[in-house]
Amino acid sequence: MIEKLGMPKWGLSMTEGRLIEWLVEEGAEMAVGDEVAEVETEKINGVVEAPFAGVLRRRIADSDDVIAVGGLLGVIADASVPDAEIDAFVADFEATFVPGEAGEDAGPQPEVAGGLRYLVQGSGGEPLVLLHGFGGDLNNWLFNAEPLSAERAVYALDLPGHGGSVKEARDLVGALREFLDGQGIERAHLAGHSMGGLVAGEFAAAEPDRVLSLTLIAPVGLGPEIDREYIDGFVAATSRKQLKPVLQRLFADPEQVSRSVVDDVLKYKRLDGVQATLETLRDRLFPEGRQTSTLDLEAYAGPILVIWGEADAIIPAAHAQAAPSRAEVTVLEGVGHSPHMEAAGEVNRLFEGFLAGVRAG
Repeated sequence: MIEKLGMPKWGLSMTEGRLIEWLVEEGAEMAVGDEVAEVETEKINGVVEAPFAGVLRRRIADSDDVIAVGGLLGVIADASVPDAEIDAFVADFEATFVPGEAGEDAGPQPEVAGGLRYLVQGSGGEPLVLLHGFGGDLNNWLFNAEPLSAERAVYALDLPGHGGSVKEARDLVGALREFLDGQGIERAHLAGHSMGGLVAGEFAAAEPDRVLSLTLIAPVGLGPEIDREYIDGFVAATSRKQLKPVLQRLFADPEQVSRSVVDDVLKYKRLDGVQATLETLRDRLFPEGRQTSTLDLEAYAGPILVIWGEADAIIPAAHAQAAPSRAEVTVLEGVGHSPHMEAAGEVNRLFEGFLAGVRAG
């Protein structure tokens, strides 16, 4: 069996990526999920993982090559496959591949319901709902939503005041409840990052019977400390020069923040109603640079997964110690406040193992 190692699609607008470097040599034996290459997109850098087990028989793309989504990075096959068959596979692919016609760059588009923008990928199974952090949007899950949708419908939601949702500082938990009701979702797995973790946790405490499991990624609500420099800096920034160093605090590797990311956030911040909404949320959740909300995770008896980056500069990773003893807790070394973006492959594996355990239980 000969398999394509293709340029993945990360995010709705991605059409191509630039190969930064290969992480394995030709002839390397690989398991599913092994990191194979690093790719740069206009939004963020990411790591391509092996979609199949086998040997990396051919590296087609070279460093700095720009490859269309779905294009050929390399070839994976068993060591017993003759070189001539590999050559024929590559030649046939290059002769027939047309960017934009292979389906890799198509996909679901965001919808709006009840003033909230959302993107759903996959279908069936037990639904998973993803909630972003302060100042974020559904695109923060671009490395996670599609991989997690193989066995379930995955909803990535823009909370009120964010992304393409209504620019009002609505009650966030109430907005989540209304969204679930509107979609006919009686029970779901909830996952939230930072402020989104607070929303997910508060909903689980209020309506535990509706939450199949709870995943918290560097959540607000497990301790009082938060980086005031980040919160105030994000709210106040009005230029690329002001905003870029603020966004870089979200990652252990500041190079993760591209010019395009900064421009996108600036565009969002300049929308009518955004500034007032962010100020209201800041004053409600983080007055004087402290967290005012405390999650009551004892009110939710279901399964809990907590993921944190050891190098988190926004909320101390030590807050993970406040999670209930029954929770599964993982702290990732060399990762900052956004592990679902900075260490997406590992986070997705933690997600899948956790959700599989919930099903088995």
